[in-house]
Amino acid sequence: MALAQTSGQAGAPAPASTPPAATAPAFSAQQREEIVSILREALKSDPSILRDAVGAMQEAQRTEQANSQRAALAASHDALFNDARDPIKGNARGDVTIVEFFDARCGYCKALYPNMQTLLQRDRNIRVVMKDLPILGPNSVVASRALLAAQKQGKYEALYDALLKLRTEPTEQVIQAEAQRAGLDWARLRRDMDDPAIMQRIQANVALAQRLQLEGTPALVIGDTLIPGAVELSELERLVAEARRRG
Repeated sequence: MALAQTSGQAGAPAPASTPPAATAPAFSAQQREEIVSILREALKSDPSILRDAVGAMQEAQRTEQANSQRAALAASHDALFNDARDPIKGNARGDVTIVEFFDARCGYCKALYPNMQTLLQRDRNIRVVMKDLPILGPNSVVASRALLAAQKQGKYEALYDALLKLRTEPTEQVIQAEAQRAGLDWARLRRDMDDPAIMQRIQANVALAQRLQLEGTPALVIGDTLIPGAVELSELERLVAEARRRG
């Protein structure tokens, strides 16, 4: 029994089927060898071909990473700027916010420190969100745990200043001396350092840094701009002014 037609006139001839696309013939072994030989000769006679190709590939990778980071910044806006647990430096109601990822052992973070201090002294309308990111080993983790524990005594910034000025390893013994010098209750601080909530906060910072594809410390987020590495004071001021203009 014939199937009923669903469209068109009865008895109309069926449309001709489209022939399959022709498949390009594969190169023979000799042809492949000749193509490779031509490419080798071209690269020998004009090495800029390879340089331009590598440059184009690297530029494409940079563009892809930048686009990915911008998307991650937008998706992570609240985690970056609005986590009520994060320590704040500067003006808590400032019109420009800087998010700073740092490791207390990081030499580049120590180099950035005086520039950030001067920036906050010159501009009283900046809010800085501190993100402890201990990526340089066990002593970094100890330092971050101590800093977040110090926050419970209202002394985060005091201990932060002390640790960023250190030129020795922030071992627990060294941290104890600096904490006591800063007026912290060491017994309470040491007890609070073991609070599981502190490690959870550190792990959340690490996960956030991974989403943003951070490759080290320090790293700053100003507005919708991610700035890796230590930055000169003049550049910090320019970036803040630009973020302020954008509102």
